[in-house]
Amino acid sequence: MVISSTKSAYLAGFLDGDGSIYVRLKPSKEYRYGYQIAPYVVFFQSAKYQKDFQNICNLMKIGYLRERNDGIVEYIIGREENIKELLKNIKPFLILKKKQASLMLKILKKKSKIKDRSDFEKLVSLVEEFRFLNYSKKRKPYINPVETKR
Repeated sequence: MVISSTKSAYLAGFLDGDGSIYVRLKPSKEYRYGYQIAPYVVFFQSAKYQKDFQNICNLMKIGYLRERNDGIVEYIIGREENIKELLKNIKPFLILKKKQASLMLKILKKKSKIKDRSDFEKLVSLVEEFRFLNYSKKRKPYINPVETKR
């Protein structure tokens, strides 16, 4: 994905205002330590502006649109390589979400180097840091999956 610095700055501003960078621990028996580390970058917009929003999403061409039941359209980027590429392009222009972008890039780097439970526990600690950077109305108490799996 090649994006000009002007478009990168625009996307950074959009993400700062109407977007989210986050990572979830999803319980899954299919994964070695019982959890999937699922990273996301999401842009939000009112469904009444969906056509214009689609034009903005076309600048990236790396995610997919989803219309929610509450009149909001989301552009979701979940593939790790796409997230890395996007964040590297727009991070210099981010203001409000620069810490989240840096943390996400750090998590994605560490995730690719997990060799044992200790490495996974360190990664979970990084994921936990998002709780303090992001606001959530529905946040549930964090249960450390590493502790519950022993």
